[in-house]
Amino acid sequence: MGIVERKMRHKEEIRTGILGAAWHMVVTDGWQSLSIRKIADAIEYSIPVIYNHFENKEAILLEFSKEGYQKLALALQESKDSVTLPADQLKVMAIAYWDFAFENKEYYQLMFGLGIPACEMVNQITEIKEMTSILVSTIREALIQAKNEEADYFLKYHGYWSILHGLVSIQMIENSGKTDAFKKMILKDAISGFCRSLAL
Repeated sequence: MGIVERKMRHKEEIRTGILGAAWHMVVTDGWQSLSIRKIADAIEYSIPVIYNHFENKEAILLEFSKEGYQKLALALQESKDSVTLPADQLKVMAIAYWDFAFENKEYYQLMFGLGIPACEMVNQITEIKEMTSILVSTIREALIQAKNEEADYFLKYHGYWSILHGLVSIQMIENSGKTDAFKKMILKDAISGFCRSLAL
């Protein structure tokens, strides 16, 4: 291995160490505990070394946020592929969204702590755009299936997401981030009603 390759590998190892230490802090003490100084202390490097890899704490948070959107997009796509009809896809995707939120609470709180991402952010960050496009395209397909192509699919998307995020947020607040079987039944009922509304 040449000098350049060794330097690149060492740089990647430091970057991985930074993210690993940051994630450990998040899981242990929450997002509010994260700081550049604490990360530097944890990996036993100076603060300037951290800044050589990440511009600031927000850049580290963005990295985790992208990872979260990738994981959610994968979960949504896998659930969508498990059934054929668009309305059924919306139902299983809702369950996949719910399960992701409670199995990946730290990711979810970072990704959606301030609500649904703005259009500008969606267009700028590939990972968010991919996740959003899965939901939007499925709703458009469901509207076509229901012969209701004149409906505003973007409005329907916001309605669908509001049901998902609203119920997840309520459950997280009420039960400290733990899932609840009855609330999941409410989710299923709400999404069934949403799917029926697509034909109206």
